[in-house]
Amino acid sequence: MSERSATVSRDTLETQITVSLNLDGSGKAEFDTGLPFLEHMLDQIARHGMMDISIKANGDLHIDAHHTVEDIGITLGQAFTKAVGERKGIQRYGHAYVPLDEALSRVVIDFSGRPGLEFHVPFTRAAVGGFDVDLFYEFFQGFVNHALVTLHVDNLRGANSHHQIETVFKAFGRALRMALSADPAMAGVTPSTKGVL
Repeated sequence: MSERSATVSRDTLETQITVSLNLDGSGKAEFDTGLPFLEHMLDQIARHGMMDISIKANGDLHIDAHHTVEDIGITLGQAFTKAVGERKGIQRYGHAYVPLDEALSRVVIDFSGRPGLEFHVPFTRAAVGGFDVDLFYEFFQGFVNHALVTLHVDNLRGANSHHQIETVFKAFGRALRMALSADPAMAGVTPSTKGVL
C-alpha cells in the first residue's frame, strides 16, 4: 500500500482544529485540546490502533466541551477518509473485545462508505474527571459521519464509567487496526461486490 497519511484542518466560529494522521505509524500520540480525559481516550486509539495521531484544538470551552469534542470527531473522521483513500486492499471489517477489570466492551467497524452508528454504553455516572460522558456519543457520531464507516459500539458490562469508556476506546483502536490492515488476497482490489466503497 502507498503511504496512508493525512493532515486536515477545520475552522469554524466555535473551534479551530488540526489533525495529522499516519495509519501505518507506531502508536505515537500528541494532543493539545484542553480536555485531558478525552486526550487519555484518544491516546488509546493511537496506541492500540498502531497509528500516529496529532490533534491540536482550540474551542469554546468557556461555554462547554460539546463543540470541541464533536468537531474533533468530525476532523478525525475527515483525516481517516483522506488517509484511507479508495479503500483498496484493506480488510474492510474489524472487531475487538476488550476487558478492563469488571468492564467489557465490543466494537465492530465496517469501512463501508456509509455512515451509521449504534452506540450502546449505559454509563454508571454522568461525568468522569469533570468530562460529560454524553459527549462521547457526539465524538463517535462526528467520526462516523465523516470517516464514512458503520460502527457498532457496545459496552457489555461495567460498573466504573472510566473503565467502561476506556474499554470502548481500546476496542475501537483495535478494530480500526484490523479493518485497515492489508488483505494480501485483495491487493489493489476494492473489498465490495459493488466495486466501489
